[in-house]
Amino acid sequence: MPARPPVVPRGEHSVIRSACRMCHGVCQVLVHVENGRVVKVTGDPECPTSRGYLCPKGAASAELLYHPDRLTHPLKRVGRRGENRWERLSWDEAVEWMVSEFTAIRQESGSEYLGMVQGTGRPYSGFVARFAHAFGTPNITEPLEFCYLPRQQAARYSCGQLPVADVYGFGGEAPRCVLLWGCNITQTGGADGMCGGMVQRALRNADQVIVVDPRCTKPAESAQHWLQLRPGTDGALALAMIHAVIEEDLFDRDFVRHHCVGWDELVTHVRPFTPEWAGAITRLEPETIRAAARTYATTKPACLQWGNAIDMSPCAFQTARSLLILSAITGNIDRPGGDALWVAPPPVARRSPWHTPVLAGAEFLPPEKGERSIDADRFPLFPGVQQPSFWRSILTGEPYRMRAVWLMGANVLVTSTHSLEIERALHALEFSVVSELFMTPTAQLADLVLPAASWLETEDVASLHKIWCVLARPKVAQLGETRDDREVIFEVARRLGLTHAFPWPSYRAHLNWTLEETGLDFEQFCEKGILTAEQRYFKYRDEGFATPSKKFELLAEPLTDLGVSPLPVYREPPLTPVSAPEVAKEYPLILTGSGRIKEFFHSEGRQVESLRRRHPDPLLEIHPETATGLGIQDGEWVWVETREGRITMKASFFDGIAPDVVGAEHAWWFPEDAPPDYGWKRSSLNLLFGDAAYDPDTGSESLRSALCRVRPTEGGRRPPG
Repeated sequence: MPARPPVVPRGEHSVIRSACRMCHGVCQVLVHVENGRVVKVTGDPECPTSRGYLCPKGAASAELLYHPDRLTHPLKRVGRRGENRWERLSWDEAVEWMVSEFTAIRQESGSEYLGMVQGTGRPYSGFVARFAHAFGTPNITEPLEFCYLPRQQAARYSCGQLPVADVYGFGGEAPRCVLLWGCNITQTGGADGMCGGMVQRALRNADQVIVVDPRCTKPAESAQHWLQLRPGTDGALALAMIHAVIEEDLFDRDFVRHHCVGWDELVTHVRPFTPEWAGAITRLEPETIRAAARTYATTKPACLQWGNAIDMSPCAFQTARSLLILSAITGNIDRPGGDALWVAPPPVARRSPWHTPVLAGAEFLPPEKGERSIDADRFPLFPGVQQPSFWRSILTGEPYRMRAVWLMGANVLVTSTHSLEIERALHALEFSVVSELFMTPTAQLADLVLPAASWLETEDVASLHKIWCVLARPKVAQLGETRDDREVIFEVARRLGLTHAFPWPSYRAHLNWTLEETGLDFEQFCEKGILTAEQRYFKYRDEGFATPSKKFELLAEPLTDLGVSPLPVYREPPLTPVSAPEVAKEYPLILTGSGRIKEFFHSEGRQVESLRRRHPDPLLEIHPETATGLGIQDGEWVWVETREGRITMKASFFDGIAPDVVGAEHAWWFPEDAPPDYGWKRSSLNLLFGDAAYDPDTGSESLRSALCRVRPTEGGRRPPG
């Protein structure tokens, strides 16, 4: 490999501005270095994206960086999978092994017999897609179908670009009304390019706050409207709110008349979706629905801050479409303090696959799905391969059995459903590579484990999700032989001869190329710290929307050709007291995944001592009355059971949840337990979900509404094993 670029020069005591990446990379931070060692990370009060905010994950960055269990050099499995026997390799040996295996697979079977797996949106995502495209495999999987993609695709077919809550006030107005829907960002840190601290500020300054959530989150405690709907029924509520806005003549006539298509069809379509209809489904009073719709439509500007609870349902795409339509017909699209269509810094946007306001350009995407893709055309709005389909094909050989998989930042045994199938698939592969920060249950089943760099050990022109800006992330530390995943992709690609897709002589050269039109090189960009674009609003008045009609498409006719409803619909989740009453007799509680945990980023951070002290155990939120009736005490361990399996969690009394609903945390494993399993089967929420109806449009899984039962463990103690 070429020589690594030097660590950022620094004196005995220095403070370096960077961009945290302990979650979605939203917050600019100050990295404090003493005698060559990072000693702490603090929020940057001058940062326009976060205003000094920093969550516990960011504050623990140095602790993670220097953790004694970090992977620091490549490891080759020398025993059977799961024996935890490893042999150290040099990076040159590791890369040559990968190149040899990938080349043999391509020559003997075809490029599509290599699969690529990545975790939630990461800086390397663009490189993964570029590598797959160049190698020739359409088989990429990641958790897009239930995280972000349904909303992104809904925006693509509605207005061409994903609107974002304008909490920054660039246009001189702050939101007077904030609609917080299925989003707990103020308690979890950051997501989708938005900082929880900035949303908190918007909530404090707003005249009206509307929270849609089955749980009484912190914002719900003081909101003017808290709509505690039955889990999984968001789509019905959104349609009813559209109905109420139209019924009460509260829509923006000018916007509808001049900038929308499909108004008449929408009016006819939503006529049956009355608040009374939705009330019976959501368990909300019809007048509660009308009052919230009235407040949202008449308090302007109003913004929508939504979360991936929207994405986890059998009508994820259609629910997102309903909410975008609600924003549009009330005149809140692309207005100051509303739902902005951000303007990206043009020179960088043209060269960044994740900075374009619409979906990534074709040159960055894998080949079009065809007959050689694992699930060709199964879900018309999903550009990759749905995760269950990806892993199941390895076991069944349908339509063929991939021979090798490269996983990056993806501890799939605890972050994906059908976990036991994935475990068998990992055993069945001929060759697997895992790039990780720590040894995980997933990495234990690999042939080759590569030591990934933490964000403090990488260089980046950070643009993922942020759209209106790009942030500088200089390299400030180096632990052992860790490497940025993009550098590894770059080297493997070049040794495979994929220079048409990776033409730069080095990864640093790629960064300089990304910045070329700004007149800055990477070092100069780091001095500057941030690049922004001048924000403009109401752009549709002169430019139209990025849709075929150049208008906001209430009726999205292009969807018809894909077999997708061009007007939003509601689908009841597959396992609820309504859709499965017989199952509910045996499993009477509604199980909802309670979202992200502030201390952890999905499965990451469980071995960081300061974070585990704050949140040591997997929690199940349960109403005190329900728990008492089941003989459960607060803080006792319980069994949570579905038809698919059972796990153990610690009961946490919470009267902000309905008596027949329980909320479970996800992505739990126990790094302190013995390898190779690290206790991942004890409390992993995904073991409770099996095959159910998927969203036919995007392949999303119904992870916010299932049926379960809860009972105490023996003596209320944590079961062994």
